[in-house]
Amino acid sequence: MTNLPDRADSPKPQEMRASDTDRDQVAHILRDAAGDGRLTLEELDDRLSAVYAAKTYAELAPLTRDLPVPGTVTPAPSFSPATGGADAPSWKTGVAIMAEFQRQGVWTVPEKFTAFAFWGGGKIDLREARFATGEVRIRAFAIMGGIDVIAPDDMTVHVKGIGIMGGFDQRASGPGEPGSPRVVVSGFSFWGGVNVKRKARKEQRKLRKEQRKELD
Repeated sequence: MTNLPDRADSPKPQEMRASDTDRDQVAHILRDAAGDGRLTLEELDDRLSAVYAAKTYAELAPLTRDLPVPGTVTPAPSFSPATGGADAPSWKTGVAIMAEFQRQGVWTVPEKFTAFAFWGGGKIDLREARFATGEVRIRAFAIMGGIDVIAPDDMTVHVKGIGIMGGFDQRASGPGEPGSPRVVVSGFSFWGGVNVKRKARKEQRKLRKEQRKELD
């Protein structure tokens, strides 16, 4: 077969047409991510629709840009026992009456923590926390106020609260990495709200940013 000359207008890699195999590989990554709790079912459906509509690599790349690259090792959860943070402060309660409270940064979470907000707000951030036990129970009560609970996305979370003319967001419930602490959030809100959500740790955000750069 005669060798063809190099084309001066050869497309860039990201402009190359994607094959069915390429689309199937991306779909597999997305399904694994949903199984790990990194994507909701709604997000999975949206991305899979975009996968099978994609025609080039440039259209496929953004769909997995915020997910771990297959074959790479993600950092192990940086959960630290209370003994590893002896100097870290610890509280058993957080109270906000026409005011606010914050429990964040490096602090030791006891086995049971009670939060109460009345015409005020509270923030409980677990992303850098130490844990006294493998299972932590947070009881949150919001009356005409609001309480935010922020858990890292590699932690096991179960939300069991009730909203009465208010909200008690349970969408953050789900499994975490093996060996992670189990956090159970219960209580109720009345004319207020308890918002439980997941956010990545600083080191995880940094890793994902580096992975996105490698894919660009």
